[in-house]
Amino acid sequence: MLGLAPLLEIDGHLARITLRRPRLANRLEPSDLQCLQQQLQQVNERPELRVLLLRGEGRHFCSGFNIGAVPGLDAGALFEQLSDAWENARPVTVAQIQGGVYGGATDLALACDFRLGQPACEMFVPAARLGLHFYRGGMERYVSRLGLPWAKKVLLAGATLDADEMLRSGFLDQLLPDAAALEAATEVLLAQLLAMAPLALLGMKKHLNAIARGRLDSSALQADVAEANASEDLAEGVAAWQECRKPRFQGR
Repeated sequence: MLGLAPLLEIDGHLARITLRRPRLANRLEPSDLQCLQQQLQQVNERPELRVLLLRGEGRHFCSGFNIGAVPGLDAGALFEQLSDAWENARPVTVAQIQGGVYGGATDLALACDFRLGQPACEMFVPAARLGLHFYRGGMERYVSRLGLPWAKKVLLAGATLDADEMLRSGFLDQLLPDAAALEAATEVLLAQLLAMAPLALLGMKKHLNAIARGRLDSSALQADVAEANASEDLAEGVAAWQECRKPRFQGR
């Protein structure tokens, strides 16, 4: 039994997508990649959603794509399309990594804005061992997120990184002591992100990624800055700061 397709759940301004093949370390089938693309599109089309959490059931986050699923299928192209879409997701994205993350799933995690893990985490990419050439988008993310030396260590030398190395390399933003602490820290981060002013939060996410890729649209940035500066949320944020209370942002 392969397990269930990824599950999308909506809770107010938060979306959660859960990978549900724990007996196979949440290995992704071709249908799962299509499902994740559709779910991401659904999330992008709902303006009230500000934060998206990606997580997996069981011991591991994700073991990547089932390369034996369909002979002749270009798994790299499919993963590149999904990971690029994930990087460009409108909401801020968080990956909760409780165990192993392997192959193309490492790139899917790197496409998220934040990654949290625990000591059971490890990662490796077996592409060179299998004769697979990693795709452009993934290599770009490895170099931009981790730097060239770490990218070469993982992609060329096929090194397995443990949790401490994942933290040192920048793959993990936080390393928590156990599963309970990981769950608690994830909820804290989600709450922090959800408390931010949506226009500023989502605008800066978009433009920071564009800056990192060397593709900043100055006109679009100027327009988003002007919209935030003229927003009711900015007035509410200033008033809340002066009155020492929590702001009540509406995204306008």
